[in-house]
Amino acid sequence: MTDLDPTSAERLIAPPVRQTEHHLIGRIGWLRAAVLGANDGIISTASLVVGVAAASTSNHEIIIAGMAGLVAGALSMAAGEYVSVSSQADTETADLDRERRELSDDPSGELDELAEIYGNRGLKPALARRVASELMADGALAAHARDELGMSTQLTARPIQAAFTSALTFTFGAAIPVGITFFAPATRIGLVVSGGSLVGLAALGAIGAVVGGAGILRPTIRVTFWGAFAMAATAAIGSLVGKAI
Repeated sequence: MTDLDPTSAERLIAPPVRQTEHHLIGRIGWLRAAVLGANDGIISTASLVVGVAAASTSNHEIIIAGMAGLVAGALSMAAGEYVSVSSQADTETADLDRERRELSDDPSGELDELAEIYGNRGLKPALARRVASELMADGALAAHARDELGMSTQLTARPIQAAFTSALTFTFGAAIPVGITFFAPATRIGLVVSGGSLVGLAALGAIGAVVGGAGILRPTIRVTFWGAFAMAATAAIGSLVGKAI
């Protein structure tokens, strides 16, 4: 059967029909990585700057710490996202390979399995079997990937996209506290960076909510609260360490 030879989950489940509606779930892959990267960039870098500022009065040391946090964080986010999403892609590939073997070894059993899935969704047995037969004739592996394994083009793992998006947005987010550090008064770096970063976090929460089609208030409050908590905790630790040494 020619339908047993696709090379990727995305090609397998790409619908052949024209799409007339645009759903927001199609953004979920890159939006998750973008929000995570920018949020982490602001919080981790701002927390680092605030913590160092609480332990040191040297503007030079604080700027170096911020720049180091920006570079290290961006590379870490890229590597972490790539490894994590690659693991998801490996799992998808393994499941598809197994399904491909099962279709080759026991096509009638796989037909029964697909018909049972449709029957559990409310179709009458005869209709469920007819639908399963029609879909398997058109693309057996695609039908099983979609309806048995729950794969979709919107949620298919894309390691390179996730890594690039996370690194880029982390750099953008981290640039906010680092940029503020260059212009803030030496004696008020911690306070100014905290305030500016919280404004950036609030804006990020609102933008992410708008792009994702959600309400603005709750995401904005959520990301601002946890950002403030992280910076306050880091400032307290930095102050204690600075006094100790």
